[in-house]
Amino acid sequence: MEGGNFVNPLTQKIGFIGGGNMAKAICEGIVSKGLVPYGQIHVSGPRIHNLTWWSERGCHATQENGSLVENADIVFISVKPHILHTAIEEIKKTHPIMHQSKLFVSILAGITLKQLEHVLSEFGGRIIRVMPNTPMTVGEGCTLISPHHSATQEDIYLVNQILSITGTCREIPENLINVAGALTSSGPAFIYMAIEALADGAVKMGLPRVLASELAAQMTLGAAKMARDTGKHTGRLKDEVCSPGGTTIQGVYALEKGGMRAAFMDAIENSTKKAAEMAGHK
Repeated sequence: MEGGNFVNPLTQKIGFIGGGNMAKAICEGIVSKGLVPYGQIHVSGPRIHNLTWWSERGCHATQENGSLVENADIVFISVKPHILHTAIEEIKKTHPIMHQSKLFVSILAGITLKQLEHVLSEFGGRIIRVMPNTPMTVGEGCTLISPHHSATQEDIYLVNQILSITGTCREIPENLINVAGALTSSGPAFIYMAIEALADGAVKMGLPRVLASELAAQMTLGAAKMARDTGKHTGRLKDEVCSPGGTTIQGVYALEKGGMRAAFMDAIENSTKKAAEMAGHK
């Protein structure tokens, strides 16, 4: 499902257990697109002063995870993976009985649907696992979704509706979500490093820093749109820029000599293995 102009705002209240950067990115993305107002969003965290960002925007902030689950219709679990059990136990202590079934959406890296089913079994809720990324803040997100068998088609459509408003949303089998997540969720960090390095190279050769950073970011945006929208293989697009004996092929040679391709491939492999490792230790 692709992002676009949203017509019908949601009536459901959306909650976030954990108010970190990824939760903020989802919040900013859906609010900026008019899907929900800040007043329709709930967030919980152990320290209320860490939720100032949310309360200043008019969201409902609380220290009680159980209270959040009671008040929200859709609950995003956005804590660190190793905090999952603690967060769920806090719900059980304060609200052991849920008066209605909830839709739980996990954005936890490495935590499988089976593990989520185990920790959430007492609530009788529906579960969907997703892997979003921070560019959804600016409407260019790339989100992966893997539903549990408990999720209804309406649940899947609803989560797609929420996440595709901030970019692209793809439903994939769960056995592919770790590697796809390494590409889409960890990938932005790798690209930011590439942008920074390219800007550094321009600064080294005399270009002012601010201009170098601006041009590197815009160049990356344009190249990404070419790769996405033209349908051409990236190798062909690269070849179209490389004139015989020209400046670009000299730069390409330097990148190949430096092992750029292998470094990016290793980055995806390491991130994928780390996600599997995190699941194995839960």
